[in-house]
Amino acid sequence: MIQVKLFGLLRLDTGLKELKANAKTVKDLYPLILQEAKKLNPSTTVSAKDIDGCIVVVNNVQKNKNAKLKDGDVVMLMSPVCGG
Repeated sequence: MIQVKLFGLLRLDTGLKELKANAKTVKDLYPLILQEAKKLNPSTTVSAKDIDGCIVVVNNVQKNKNAKLKDGDVVMLMSPVCGG
């Protein structure tokens, strides 16, 4: 089981703090996150594109969306911060 933690605007927009899921890659988590977000808030506008723009960290190391996952991994998805 993979532990997924959401941060920043992604957490605010989905209403999810974390979830557990089975996936082979980070990108495989996207539909699972969207499914859980829709359960929590059916009117959410979060899309796979929003998740795709996030910074990906797996076991405290920055990775990309194609990173392979294994049982026990911790994935953190953080929306990029911008502004001035």
